[in-house]
Amino acid sequence: MFSGIITDIGRIVQRDDLKKTSIVVSCSYKSDDILIGGSISCSGVCLTITEKGIDRGKTYFSADISRETNERTTSKDWNIGTLLNLEPSLKIGDEIGGHFVYGHIDCTSTILSIERGKNSNIFSISYPKDYLGLIVRKGSICLDGISLTINKVKDEYFTVNIIPQTERSTTWSEIKANENINLELDMLSRYVFSYLERAGK
Repeated sequence: MFSGIITDIGRIVQRDDLKKTSIVVSCSYKSDDILIGGSISCSGVCLTITEKGIDRGKTYFSADISRETNERTTSKDWNIGTLLNLEPSLKIGDEIGGHFVYGHIDCTSTILSIERGKNSNIFSISYPKDYLGLIVRKGSICLDGISLTINKVKDEYFTVNIIPQTERSTTWSEIKANENINLELDMLSRYVFSYLERAGK
């Protein structure tokens, strides 16, 4: 479980696709704070840490990526040099600064446009029509691991505001229009929508 508050930006330094997909990520976390078998959100994707260490004074961790994850998320496009939004799993007593996030991606979406402003930037994001009703104005959504508030919802896209602090502390300082991102719906929206569907039947 995560909260969608990014605490580091990692960089992929190795990727292996021979027998299975595995990546090695360089990060700023202390090696002692990383638990083998623990979970870490990599741009919204919950991955299990299989190895950790320190190389040339820099902490790294390894993780395997399943075939389903590659098919459903942007991980299939990750290469050496790709930057990832990182967040370790929550512990009892941790502050919930965003909203509860599973790390289970529902789909990939595309950034349709970026409107640059003085105090924030407005991102227009596409979404599948199947999710109409699950994406609501002023509701929460997780994009590339970042907990965000939905500003406006249209039939084929929604918008979010990104403030300078969020851009500086995430990979979205480098992101551009037409790039694909990982989208996870708010779990509360899922349960409410499912309940109403069943009640309607």
